[in-house]
Amino acid sequence: MNAIQPSTRNRTPWNKGKLVGPKAPFKPKDVWTIRLQLQQHHRTRELALLNLGIDSKLRGCDLVTLKVRDISHGERIAPRAIIQQKKTGRPVQFEITPIIRQAVHEWIHQAELGSDDYLFPSRLHGSPHICTRQYARMLRSWVKDAGLDWRESNAEYGTHSIRGTKATLRSSRPARVLSSTW
Repeated sequence: MNAIQPSTRNRTPWNKGKLVGPKAPFKPKDVWTIRLQLQQHHRTRELALLNLGIDSKLRGCDLVTLKVRDISHGERIAPRAIIQQKKTGRPVQFEITPIIRQAVHEWIHQAELGSDDYLFPSRLHGSPHICTRQYARMLRSWVKDAGLDWRESNAEYGTHSIRGTKATLRSSRPARVLSSTW
């Protein structure tokens, strides 16, 4: 009964030679390289997606389903937003910094989006917003364009890398001196 079946003996594990586990967050210089690439090529939607993904620390599934009304009050982008996460069902609040508000505002005006529209609508008629796979493909192209290491079978970065980037950006800043008595 404990005999090993001949067909399973020679099977290659699915993760052989692949990087598994958590993906690395982006370094500050990598984020700026990607941002500059997107700005130079006038990719407003992708710049807003990247910036909002970093600022909000949302999972990809929550990020792509954001609606304009979730982050704005009329014509003004709110400095804070609250959404309910799909995975946990819990509300999460996030800050939207002025630079990110500007990028998102430009995207909304360029795309002529209304308050009931998805923030990142799909170009396909069958889908109301981009899917997480499309988001991952965009990320892959950003990483490749920035000259970062991206191998199909051994990807160092993923959509979850964006989620962990803001904490890395904050911890990489030099500490401020609070007192001038030094």
